[in-house]
Amino acid sequence: MPRTLPPPGITVTAAYRTDLPTHPPHHVHYGVVGDEWAGSDDEIARAALASSPNAVVALDRDQSVLVWNAAAERVFGWSADEVIGRRAPIVPDELTTEHTAALERVRTGEPVSLRTRRLHSNGTLLDLRVDISALRLGSAVGGYVCVYHPALADHVARERVARRARLVRRLTDVVGDINSELELSAVLDRISASLTELTGADAGGFVLIEGERLRLVSTYQLPASIRGTTTELRTSLVDKLLRTGKTVLLESHGLDDLVWARLSGLHTIALGLAAVGGRPYGALYALFANSTPGHLELELLELLAGHAGIAVGNAVAYQEAVRQRAYERAVFDASADGIAVLDEDGRVVRWNPAAAGLTALPVESVLGGPPPFPVPSAGEKGTFQLDNGRWLDVVSARIEETGEVVVDFRDVTAAKELEEAKDLFLATTSHELRTPITIVRGFASTLDSRWDKMSDPERRAAVHTIAERARSLGELMDHLLLGARAGADELKVRIEEFDLAERIEGATLGLPSLSDRHRVEVELAEGLPYVLGDALATDIILGQLLENAFKYSPRGGLISVGAWPEEENVVVVVDDEGVGIAPPDRERIFERFVQVDSGDRRRFGGVGLGLYIVRSLARAQGGDVSAHPRPGGGTRMRLVLRCASSIRSDTPMR
Repeated sequence: MPRTLPPPGITVTAAYRTDLPTHPPHHVHYGVVGDEWAGSDDEIARAALASSPNAVVALDRDQSVLVWNAAAERVFGWSADEVIGRRAPIVPDELTTEHTAALERVRTGEPVSLRTRRLHSNGTLLDLRVDISALRLGSAVGGYVCVYHPALADHVARERVARRARLVRRLTDVVGDINSELELSAVLDRISASLTELTGADAGGFVLIEGERLRLVSTYQLPASIRGTTTELRTSLVDKLLRTGKTVLLESHGLDDLVWARLSGLHTIALGLAAVGGRPYGALYALFANSTPGHLELELLELLAGHAGIAVGNAVAYQEAVRQRAYERAVFDASADGIAVLDEDGRVVRWNPAAAGLTALPVESVLGGPPPFPVPSAGEKGTFQLDNGRWLDVVSARIEETGEVVVDFRDVTAAKELEEAKDLFLATTSHELRTPITIVRGFASTLDSRWDKMSDPERRAAVHTIAERARSLGELMDHLLLGARAGADELKVRIEEFDLAERIEGATLGLPSLSDRHRVEVELAEGLPYVLGDALATDIILGQLLENAFKYSPRGGLISVGAWPEEENVVVVVDDEGVGIAPPDRERIFERFVQVDSGDRRRFGGVGLGLYIVRSLARAQGGDVSAHPRPGGGTRMRLVLRCASSIRSDTPMR
């Protein structure tokens, strides 16, 4: 645009001052319009006007330039000589209306501040902000004062404020984000990543204070291999930070020997202290290679470090709570005892797997209802029997803080049955001992007092009875001794080859003469192989099985004994046509002191040790004994022993 000026419309008198110490290269001008206004000779005012960094332009009411300071010359490119007393050619045609309206508003009201555009002498448009106020002469408005400053400065200031506001908002989001994460490792990783975002750092990390050492637990934009690195606290930047008593430290020297030097171009480290529960817990490291931190970055680092301490504290507390709950759950679920938790109203709110197993009641069937047994008072123990016959010992404890009750119960059925069995054993043994002893005593007394009056046959019969009863007492004592040894796992047997067929024939040889109501049949497979075991122990087993067959078939019938090879074993069966054994009792009869009540078996007496000894002896030899129903009625006892031919010659015997 050509440098043309509008013709002067008024008479202007200009004064020049060139003797001011701070006078800029251009003169500062002030003029007089008629007799309405005269310029001040105040040197301080003129110096301030000349030194202003903003373009100051004073206009009269006709918009002719009265004042055009040095900054105006620099901004617009016209000298004061070119514009004083004329309208300055700085308002674009399209903004003339805006400019006139702004002056009118100032004349009739308040100052105006607006962002606009003005022309430079070279024809380019300038983005400026202008503050327009009235030039008052007393109470009258004599013109206008326009102060121009670059819009860019405002923009930079606003951007700075806006960036701060954005970062503060982002900090709020970051704090919420890291506090929403409860896994400690994840919290630390998010802190490291957020640190670089907020401060503009090129990398970040978090170290834990572990006594007198530091451990690097989290990194961002750094090699994963340095995680886990440790160093002494006293030689670290963290120690230096702690000694300063501050929460943030900026360091730019001696960084080459640090692990952080893995970041290429590292020139500055900023670190902030994170405290948990008022005690230093760790530190955040912000590493700078391409930028330099300022006050805002350090402030954000300090704020983030403070919030990081809170987030870490929350995560640590959560981890501890999770760990504690895991311990409690493991104990609760893995306990062999049944455990139930009841609410204040006595309703089940927790029911562990053992509780379900002991009571045969799944958790869904008991939740919200009472337990299937009475609950004793805290500190007391109760013993109760369930509907399924199982006995439980039950104790309880009250949680005062919640009003809940923890109930612990265990199965004591076996102990209860053993106690009952022992009582029965004592009673039965007393009876079994009393009868032969009474008979022996009676016949002995008779012989003692009436020996001379008795005939020889009578004396011989009495002595025979005493001998038979003494033999019964001896057998009873043998059973008691064997039962005690079996219960203590002290049965001693020899493992060697022997002829089982010979032992069966010997055990059954004299049986037909024992009872005229029973028939005995023996059927052995041809070429029955030898077995491995103890011949004497097998004699006891066979004798007890045959005795039981006679004993529990009081009406007589067939007693059959058979033996045959089966796979790598030899099987012996003893069948009777007696009272039989109920299915639930076919395993129980092999327990100590057990005499089942089913059928007619209970009336035959005994101490309940015979079959217990039989099974113990069979298993000590590597075999077994089991009870089964006999086809057509009665009982089949099945003995299994190892076949000698099934054992390699190099197999050691035990």
